Amino acid sequence: MNKYDAINYLIEKCIVAVVRADSGGDDLVRVVEAVAAGGVHCIEVTMTTPGALECIETATKKLAGADVLLGVGTVLDAETCRMAILAGAEYVVTPTLSIPVIQMARRYGKPIAAGAYTPTEILTAWEAGSDFVKVFPASIGGPEYLKAIKGPLPQIPLIPTGGVEVDNVGEFLKAGAVALGVGGNLVAKKLVASRDFDGITKNARAFADAVRAARGG
Repeated sequence: MNKYDAINYLIEKCIVAVVRADSGGDDLVRVVEAVAAGGVHCIEVTMTTPGALECIETATKKLAGADVLLGVGTVLDAETCRMAILAGAEYVVTPTLSIPVIQMARRYGKPIAAGAYTPTEILTAWEAGSDFVKVFPASIGGPEYLKAIKGPLPQIPLIPTGGVEVDNVGEFLKAGAVALGVGGNLVAKKLVASRDFDGITKNARAFADAVRAARGG
């Protein structure tokens, strides 16, 4: 998938499941599969997860040909960005604004959602070449804050992350979000720890259904 197809895929599928766990390995690959089974097709494996690069590489091979876009999150530096892309990550997400990471993702032709919060940070990320801007933490301010940002900066595609729940999916989309990052409310650590993959699939299905309802079917 080329960069522009990946950008359109992220917007179309809307929900980005943020997978963060205390351990990696085969169970983490099964988490990715469980999320996809619930209808959430964009999955971000965070670099805070042990063995994240190996998980991305393994999942990329196991899910080859599947309707899934696998990315990497919590990227703090350009070298980590490069290693994750070489491992198979198809898009990059950061929690903070790092221009070197934006430059590295662009060098490899991968979409990036740089993390920012204030209007100045958001505009700086966009002007530096970020394809999306991840508004984090979106729990502070919620949909109203996103709507306020879209007023003077309507051209910037925003992905609120943190505080996104099934019940406010529609509010965030109405406020102008092009996609939504969802972590613990979808892939709860207790579900991962107990290997409750059916529970993860159920959560994913609820978010996928909420997006369809908000978009009118």
